[in-house]
Amino acid sequence: MSDSRQLIDLIAARRSVKADMLVEPAPSDAQLTDLLQAAMSAPDHGAIRPWRFKVIRGDARHKLSDLFEEALRKREPEVADDVVAAMRGKPLRSPLIVAAVAEVMENHPKVPVEEQVVAAACATQNLLLAAHAAGWGAILLTGWPAFDATVKQGLGLAAKDSIIGFVYMGTPTEAPRDMKRPDARNYIEDWR
Repeated sequence: MSDSRQLIDLIAARRSVKADMLVEPAPSDAQLTDLLQAAMSAPDHGAIRPWRFKVIRGDARHKLSDLFEEALRKREPEVADDVVAAMRGKPLRSPLIVAAVAEVMENHPKVPVEEQVVAAACATQNLLLAAHAAGWGAILLTGWPAFDATVKQGLGLAAKDSIIGFVYMGTPTEAPRDMKRPDARNYIEDWR
């Protein structure tokens, strides 16, 4: 089988693994750097490199729990305790989280903010593909925290920046279920 066919098959086989099915070990710093190096090959008009990856592991996951609770209480001052507990538990579901971020340059003379966000999203997809290729389980999650001003500020982001999502990573406790993918021909049309 050709290398190109193997790559296509690898991409087609990528599956998300539920965050609570990810356990230690997670990628080490060196392994994660290797995976993130693959993210650097994302398409990037203007070579801006708008992506940033904030690594959250160990006690930092509890700090993220605190941040999620703070944001939740600002959104819903009368929030029920069980909702708070559920939100606090989200960052603790896997041993490693990578917050994928678009740190954009406003008013760039050639590259609009939207293109910079797309570039950061492409880098995030490359991270997911690299994790899959290396045998790690991963899933990209968003939810309201990815769009919340308090969360963005707590992560050290400016208001102009965007959180692409939170990549939860680790060793899968079981293989992800096989999922039938749609037929690509149903999404193709010739424009004339």
